Amino acid sequence: MRPSPDLQDAPPDDVGSTAARPDGPAVATIADDRRVAYAEYGAADGAPVLFLHGTPGSRVLGRLLDEAARGRDLRVLAPDRPGYGRSDPAPDAGLADIADGLVAVLDHADVESAPVVGFSGGAAVAVALAGRHPDRVDAVHSVSGVAPPSLRSDQPAVQRLLGTLAGRAPRLLSGLVRAQAWIADRGSPSAVVSQYTDSEGAAALSEPQAETFRRDFVAGVGPQRAGFVRETRLLGEPWPVEPSVVDVPVHCWHGERDANVPVADARRVADAARAELTVVDADHATALVEHREAVLDACIE
Repeated sequence: MRPSPDLQDAPPDDVGSTAARPDGPAVATIADDRRVAYAEYGAADGAPVLFLHGTPGSRVLGRLLDEAARGRDLRVLAPDRPGYGRSDPAPDAGLADIADGLVAVLDHADVESAPVVGFSGGAAVAVALAGRHPDRVDAVHSVSGVAPPSLRSDQPAVQRLLGTLAGRAPRLLSGLVRAQAWIADRGSPSAVVSQYTDSEGAAALSEPQAETFRRDFVAGVGPQRAGFVRETRLLGEPWPVEPSVVDVPVHCWHGERDANVPVADARRVADAARAELTVVDADHATALVEHREAVLDACIE
């Protein structure tokens, strides 16, 4: 599918990103010659923060942090994980391998270590990165983060269905998501936003914020679906690094109204990781949007 012109790299009109590259994302290469694309937001010479998109998602979601990051002199690195957007697929990669590949992004960006913000499914990769490379991770901030199966309560029906399809009918799931991306590329942001918000949250999003979620979805799974299908399956299997063994500081940020990941899961993760937990009046998406400044402030501390 041909994405809309400038979909991946042009910001919504009032975002005004100065750090994103006008010629597209940067590309790091890992050991097996796979390419990992990443965008930069915020202050070009600021203190680094690694931002990991959801499942599904892309580097485009980092635009939500751009203005707040510039105001705090922070440089946000937002990679496409394998099989999303412009990053090469990794058919045999587990969560540990995906995390290991992010070290190449830090190296390419000349970053020794950084706090990691993991949104939704990105939180699982943040935990794996912190457990396997604690010298490269200053802290983990899980925003609307998924929980490992060992700490998970009953999943919402949609999440159970996606996990079942990823394991038993991956081609069907890929086809369904491809159709969603086609519709989202040609329709309004509401088709995407409704997957992550309730009616109150959707009404709270500005038009540019909703448009960023739409672009994030299409940029992530429009070109390819391999990353989403594989990650959806991996998130339902035992994680290679449990939150309980992570030694770096962990802070969980979660919405009380989150219908994608129940807040009870966040409480169990926080207990296991000996983490600080901030529960906010928000849903899955607005926990990130409405509290991004507080999350970035915590990255500075």
